[in-house]
Formats: sequence, structure tokens, C-alpha cells
Amino acid sequence: MLAACTVLSLLLANTPVGTDYWNLWQFQLAGLSLAHWINDALMAVFFLLIGLELERELYSGELSKLQNALLPLVAALGGIVTPALIHYTLNAGTPGQAGIGIPMATDIAFALGALALLGARVPASLKVFVVAFAVIDDLCAIVIIAVFYSSGLSFGYLGAALAVWLLLVAMNRWLRWMALLPYLLGGALMWFLLLKSGVHATLAGVMLAFAIPYSARDADQASPSHRLEEWLHKPVAFIILPLFALANTALAFGGNWLQDLVSSNSLGIMLGLLLGKPLGVSLSCYLAVAVGLCRLPPDLNWRHIVGAGLLGGIGFTMSIFISNLAFAGAAPVIDASKIAVLLASTLAGLAGFFWLQALPLRISQAPSLRA
Repeated sequence: MLAACTVLSLLLANTPVGTDYWNLWQFQLAGLSLAHWINDALMAVFFLLIGLELERELYSGELSKLQNALLPLVAALGGIVTPALIHYTLNAGTPGQAGIGIPMATDIAFALGALALLGARVPASLKVFVVAFAVIDDLCAIVIIAVFYSSGLSFGYLGAALAVWLLLVAMNRWLRWMALLPYLLGGALMWFLLLKSGVHATLAGVMLAFAIPYSARDADQASPSHRLEEWLHKPVAFIILPLFALANTALAFGGNWLQDLVSSNSLGIMLGLLLGKPLGVSLSCYLAVAVGLCRLPPDLNWRHIVGAGLLGGIGFTMSIFISNLAFAGAAPVIDASKIAVLLASTLAGLAGFFWLQALPLRISQAPSLRA
């Protein structure tokens, strides 16, 4: 669905109806354009789902035990720092430096989609590894958005948003309110206050996720966090993310789009995703295992880790999202950044898929590299 909407949007934007199609997303509704409502409001729901998934992983999933979390944590950090260094090296001291956060992100949906197509050719532990490091990756991207892509802070609104969040946390921790509605209403208020504060309003989704009650011992998954996560999966996958793709990939390829593609910013994005991600993920994991900090799962080989790093280069959703923030008000640079993201993500996805597909079904673990 996400891929189909992206292709459809690109086709429409480059036909005679392209201008009308672009204007559709600029239609004003209650003071905000449709694209703004999607990127600031609906994407807050997407961030809420990410937060709920992260909460589950921290409490009862792969990230709940330090030993299990160390390898994907190291992979995520390596996959963030290396692309950022590549982009910074090419753009330091230039306006393009603001795009340093663009190649840091991994698109969980597309990465898992590629693994799903591979089926039994990849071990189950590789899927768990990719999910874990992509979730940590997205959390780091959220922190980067909060720290580096906020502007014109209003401390009054920000303080009010924090007060609402603390009230919701108190309702969870001390009052043990289990009804979802009060948390959702409080989350909507927090979103509005963050929108006015200058901090990106989508962060309200993550903050709300960690205020909603979660029970790791809830076998029937009846806790509010479980219920909301289950309910959100389909609307996010089949409504919110496709709308995000339609609104944010309405890119008209002008006569000089190839020239824009070799700008330092675009090269930093593409090299960061295509080279920085697999290098960062693979080398950081290798060093961590070599010094005994963690170990590879028994059914994984280093070639699996390289393949996971290649799939980590699929930036798409989060990379496009950060492009909008990094170059706000500079439409040509945003479009060039998005084209670079689309091209690099496509190549990274194909490279990761064919790399993993070429591996034998069973590869023995190299014993000399075990911790």
C-alpha cells in the first residue's frame, strides 16, 4: 500500500494535473493545510504506535533484557552515527548541514516487508534483530527531532504540555485509571499545546504512549496499551502512512533534478543511507562482539548482519519526515532531499533483499567471532 501510494503520487505529480494535485494538499482547513494536518496530526498517531511498540519491547520484548538489547542497541547507534558523519563531512558549514538527521532513520515497515518477502530464507532471529534496532533507531530520530528541529519555543505552552503529561503519568502510576478515553483526551490536549510551543507536535504521540498503562503480565492483552496498539495497527498501515506518502511524494521532476541529485546534501543523504547504514550497523556489531560486549544469535552469520544493515538504509517515512523539518520553507531543497531519499531507499531495499536471498538457507556461525 505504501509503495503503491508513492508511485501513484509521483505519477500524478508529473502529469498535466500535477499542479492541481499539489494544490490539493495545500488546501486550508482550520488554519492548517491538508499536508500540515497529515504531517503534524495524523503522524502523531503514527508516533503513538511507535511509542506503544517501544514500550512493549522495553517491558516484555527483546529490549527488556540487557543481554538481548545490547546487539540491536549497538547496531542502531552505529547506523545513526555513521550516516550522520558522512552527511556532515560533505555539508559542514553549508546550509545543507541541517539535513544531517535525514539519513539516520530506518523505515520499519519497508524493512520488515522485505524480510517478509524472503520468508524462511532468513532466520527468525534476524527479523527480531531488525525490529529491535529499527525501533531504537526511530526513538533516536524522535529525540533528534525534539532537540534539533524545534524552533521559536514558547515555554508557557511547553510547560503546560509537560504538566498534562505528568497528570496522565500520575493517573497511570498512582491512580491506576485503566479507561483509555481520559488518556486520549489528555493526549489531544498535549498535542495542541506542543503545536503552539514550537516543539514538533508529533512528539505528543510518544509521550502519550509512555503514559498509558501497560502490563507485562497481562496474558490476555487487556491492558489499555495492548488494546490501543492492536487497534492502531490497521489504521496506521492502511490510512495514515499511505496518506503521508501521497502528501509528501508529490514531487515534480524538473529539468534540473539530476543536477540537484549531485548536490552535497543529496549526496550526503544517499551515501549515508546506502553506505553509512550497512557500514555503521556491521562494524559496530563486529566491534561489540570482538570485545565481548555481546554476541551474535547462534543462527546468524555476519552476512546476515550486513543484509540487515542494507535494509536499514531504507529511510523513507522518517527520512522524508525529517526532510520537511530540516529545510522548512525551502521547497526546492525539500524536494531534492525527498528524491534522494526515495532513490537511496529503493536501492537499499533491493540490495538488502537480493543480498539476503543469495545466502544459503543454513549458514554456520563463525566460531572465532563468538563472544
